Amino acid sequence: MNTQSLALVGFGPDGWGKLLLLAAGLTLAAAVCSFALGSLLGTVGAALKLSPNHALRWIGTFYTTLFRGIPKILVVYLFYFGGSLALTHLMHLAGFPGFFSLPSFVIGVVAIALVSGAYQTEAFRSAYCRLERGQIEAGKACGMSSTVLLRRIIAPQTLRFTLPALGNIWQSVLKETALLSIIGLVELLRQSTIASGATRQPLLFYGVAPSSISSWGRRRLSASGPSKSAFACPATDNPFAKHAAYH
Repeated sequence: MNTQSLALVGFGPDGWGKLLLLAAGLTLAAAVCSFALGSLLGTVGAALKLSPNHALRWIGTFYTTLFRGIPKILVVYLFYFGGSLALTHLMHLAGFPGFFSLPSFVIGVVAIALVSGAYQTEAFRSAYCRLERGQIEAGKACGMSSTVLLRRIIAPQTLRFTLPALGNIWQSVLKETALLSIIGLVELLRQSTIASGATRQPLLFYGVAPSSISSWGRRRLSASGPSKSAFACPATDNPFAKHAAYH
């Protein structure tokens, strides 16, 4: 890399370093918010799919099947245009004319979180199914309430089993933030495109873009654990189903 190239990616008067840094911060903020919201949706989705109630299981299955089966870019477009139209319609009903739109950052975070939540649902569900049922039954025999059982036995081990899968999902979420450039959000890819167009140095800026967040990408939320995976959770092994059968 020559002196001119260093000046272009630096923080001098002709450099794009500050704008790239701000765009990288926006990218990481969108990824963290999407992953956190997706974790919440994944927890709820896993609870639905493990529920003894058939209707709740159907809702959970429908959610994961829908958002894992359609293109992610389509989800972003649907929420961007559909959300703005829905908000405009509601405001018209309330007596406020004109066109209303939601912030691109909020729409992008929600769209990516819904997709991430669908994958995290399966990660949490499969991790829960790997728990030793004897520990849960022993906790009940010791008189533990559902809250204590969740806090001391279920949640810690489920999180341990699901960390490797969450690491892969985090990587996907971090890369999917590039889709937010299509709805006007100036994240790292969009800023790199602007800089490469202005300087006619596409290889330089498209090379700087991934390297600026590569350290975050390598910090995967994985942990060592048993290599055996379990994706099936028979109804007879589901303690919630057993509890419902007893009553």
